[in-house]
Amino acid sequence: MIKNILLLVAILAVLRSNAQTSVPGQSMRELIKENFVLADSQYRYMMSLTPADQMPQSFEEKNNKFIAKEITWWCSGFYPGTLWYIYEQTHDEAIKKEAERSLQVIEPNQTYTGNHDLGFMMYCSFGNAYRITNNEKYKDIIFRSAQSLSTRYRPSIKAIQSWNKNQYFNCPVIIDNMMNLEMLCWVSTNGGDKKYEDIAIAHANTTIKNHFRPDYSSYHVVDYDLQTGMVIRKATWQGAANCSPWARGQAWGLYGYTMMYRFTKNKMYLNQAKNIAKFILHNPNLPADKIPYWDFEAPLIPFAKRDASAAAIIASALLELCRYANPVEKKEYLSAAEVILRSLSNDTYRAKAGENGGFILKHSTGAYPFNSEIDVPLVYADYYFLEALKRYKDWYL
Repeated sequence: MIKNILLLVAILAVLRSNAQTSVPGQSMRELIKENFVLADSQYRYMMSLTPADQMPQSFEEKNNKFIAKEITWWCSGFYPGTLWYIYEQTHDEAIKKEAERSLQVIEPNQTYTGNHDLGFMMYCSFGNAYRITNNEKYKDIIFRSAQSLSTRYRPSIKAIQSWNKNQYFNCPVIIDNMMNLEMLCWVSTNGGDKKYEDIAIAHANTTIKNHFRPDYSSYHVVDYDLQTGMVIRKATWQGAANCSPWARGQAWGLYGYTMMYRFTKNKMYLNQAKNIAKFILHNPNLPADKIPYWDFEAPLIPFAKRDASAAAIIASALLELCRYANPVEKKEYLSAAEVILRSLSNDTYRAKAGENGGFILKHSTGAYPFNSEIDVPLVYADYYFLEALKRYKDWYL
């Protein structure tokens, strides 16, 4: 009897989270304004919890524990980047002051070469800062960061090595790396050496060749032999299985190829993005509220954990993809993005003021196979959520 009651409660919870979640009568303009007001309040609170020499990452509600990381952690750029998005909309000088302070903390990363994440770390942060302020110092730091990232390019495989050689992989390249190409392309487009965009293009082409399955889902990790340039194996690190489509990985691919089309106008990249979008949006395991499970083939669907971070990235990517799509595609992409943003804005996924460690969104999943960051807020979920809201406001209102 108790088991039956618990099962019924679980089913009702799933049905409730799968339902359409927009607030009746609330326009997107009102919803966007509401979210940025909340973001301002939340990040003012988060400022009081943030260590002077670290960047916010997550919050454990069970233990009431605020999680911050060292500046070389791959997420270090999202906190200042999010602050700049908030300042741009609210003009809150306290938020701006904290954004400037946090940039000073992560500035040494411009010469960091320990992994491929310089784009996340330095373009999401200093890129937004430069866009808003036109401070030439920020531009110089982005240029220096691109140089550091370029040192990880491996000509023999025509790609940027993601992680260093370890006990599991020889020369791993992960789908996430597509996101770090934006900084390289931007630098070449804004007066820097053309070699950076050439590296980005080579990497994007290699990734199309080796990372994707016939249905346009992607592997998480492709391991290479640096001597021969050949693929050793295709695997996962954060997904459910080597053969499964890890949700955030699909989001990175969608965003990355849409962005590469923006810079190059190469239709191969546009077609790749559209096909990835088709895989995501037509997937039978995508819930009605369009907040994906942490893996599209996760065990125990529909009771598997969701990933709000993947949803936010997908929404932001779809809003850009709309700009390059035909009218039928645009209608589908815009509608899906709006469903995601409305879903993320309801009480299921969005925190109340003063809660959640100051983070805006709940229910993200970091690395499920390692029991790490499961069903918690994550700083990059907030970043891409606010980016998507800004894009909707700028392009469709």
